[in-house]
Order: sequence, then structure tokens, then C-alpha cells
Amino acid sequence: MQPIQDIFPLLSQPRRVVVTMHQKPDADAMGSVLGLQHFLVQMGHQVQVISPTNWARWLDWMPGVDAVLDYELHRAKSDEYMEAAEWIFCLDFNHLARTKGMAKKLAEVAAQKILIDHHEQPYMVQFAYGISSPGKSSTCEMVYDLIVESGHRDKINKPVSECLYAGIVSDTGSFRFSSTGASVHHMVAYLKEMGLEHAKVHESLFDNFLENRLRFLGHILTNRMEVDYLNNTALVYITRQDLYKYDIKTGDTEGIVNYPLSIQGIKLVGFVVDRDELRKWSFRSKGAFDCNTFARTYFNGGGHYNAAGGHDHESLEKTIQSFKKAISENEHLLQ
Repeated sequence: MQPIQDIFPLLSQPRRVVVTMHQKPDADAMGSVLGLQHFLVQMGHQVQVISPTNWARWLDWMPGVDAVLDYELHRAKSDEYMEAAEWIFCLDFNHLARTKGMAKKLAEVAAQKILIDHHEQPYMVQFAYGISSPGKSSTCEMVYDLIVESGHRDKINKPVSECLYAGIVSDTGSFRFSSTGASVHHMVAYLKEMGLEHAKVHESLFDNFLENRLRFLGHILTNRMEVDYLNNTALVYITRQDLYKYDIKTGDTEGIVNYPLSIQGIKLVGFVVDRDELRKWSFRSKGAFDCNTFARTYFNGGGHYNAAGGHDHESLEKTIQSFKKAISENEHLLQ
């Protein structure tokens, strides 16, 4: 994989470009691809954004989201764009497998694939150019760096600012996570100087749910949360019946994993949702517990030091037992 800086001199040459992200994109994934798209269009490129799957409806306010193709709904059209593309930017994931049903096509097409990502252990052989920076707060911060370092800071307009800020505020936990370095605050200060209305973006992200989601949250925290004070751990689980009862859609479970971290003494939270095809895990920690290693070791996953994810094909009951067994094996790290 060649350094991302090698494409900087090529940015002024218009190309056919596809920009994509991981399945079930969150605010950082959608914000980074749309922020990059708005920038590349100003540079004269023909750009199409493709999402491997659907996304949360509370992301629909983002400038440009109405033109994003859902690969599962528009496979033939998406394949045409990828076959014609000269560049495919791959944002907020570092292995093609994270694009679900799109992965096979991505691997087949001749376009040069360009990685921009902040997750650990990238599979670099899949990309022609790229940058992997696990220390960065978000992929949105990395897109901002690309724009500035390539000499095109003047292209950071209102749509670019809103999209990038959305990913920053989401992936930093509203600036409270340890990955929020000075560079993040410098970036936000510049976006504010350029006219960013940060309160408007925050409201669109966090005050944009339906009543059923709030009632669902109350039910989960009351009836589906277990706290293990001996091991400073909390478990939150969601059954398939919970999803049906409260009519939970993509994105409605976003952020729930963070709630138990507010309990005094809790160092690790495991959060599992019983999906049709698998049990999807999220992990969050405070301090010195390595979620990335934990997820990779026990749940076929990975991510960041204090935030990671994984999955299990076992039943909900069995995967919960696996989690509790894993906690017992790591109790010395949780004291």
C-alpha cells in the first residue's frame, strides 16, 4: 500500500470515483464519505457514494445522503459504478469483508482502492494507496487532514463541515474519549470559523429519534442490564422480541453500550443484540482494558483499544455465557 500523500498531486485530474464505507454505517462512516464526496466534486471528479447496506434514518439530514446508493437495493446500478470507477475510496473500514455483500465485487473490479481508516490491523494488500491511523479520533478527522494536507483547505465549505463534524462529535463521544487530541479541537475551531452551526448538527444526531426508541431504552436499561461489581463489568443484551415489540430499526441501538460506563467503578461494558443471522457484540472500556484484543480473542472482532465490536453465531443464551466465561478469564485485568 503506497502512502495516501502519493495521490495528492493527482487530485486535480478529474476521475470517475466511488466512495464507500462499512455495512450499517454510523455517523463517522457516513459523515466521512459524504464530506470526501463534497470535496472531490469541487475538484471536478464524478463521484458516487455507495453504502453496502441501509443506514439509520437519523443520518438522513446529512447533505448529499439522498444520492447515496444502498447496495442491497441497487446492486446492478452500484456494480456499474464500481466497474467504471478509476478510484474507489474505502473509508472507516480496513478489510473488504466489512462491506458484506459488496466485498466480492470490490475485490474483482480494476479500480485502485484507497484506504482512509482509523481501526487497528488493516489488511493493506487490498489497497493501492492509503493511510491507517488508529490514534486518530475518527475517519472524519482523517478526511479533514487529507483536504488540508493536500493544499485544498479552501474547499471546506458548509456541507463538508457539517458532515465531518457529525463524525467527529459521534466518534469522540462528544469529545470525552481519550482519542480526542488537540488536533480535533483545532479542526473544530476552524470549522466554526468557517460558519459551522455545531448545535444544529448535534441536534440532528442526538435529538432526532421517535418516541418508541426512548421507551425501548428505558425497557433495556431496566430489564436487560446486568452489573457485575466483582469484575467491574456490565452486560446489556437485547432479544429479538425486544426489537419486534418496540419496532426497532437500523441505528436505534446506537450509543446504548455507553450508558453503563457512567456507573461508578465499571471498566468494561458488553452489549449484544440478537439479530436474525448472528449475535452482534459491542464493547466499551475505561482505562487500561483492551477491547480490541478482547473482541479479537473471543468474538471474531476488533476495533479500538477502548471501543470494539464482534459477532457470534451461537444463540443469545450461549453467547452471553461465553462473555461471562471470558470475563472470568480476564478478571485480573478488570480490578
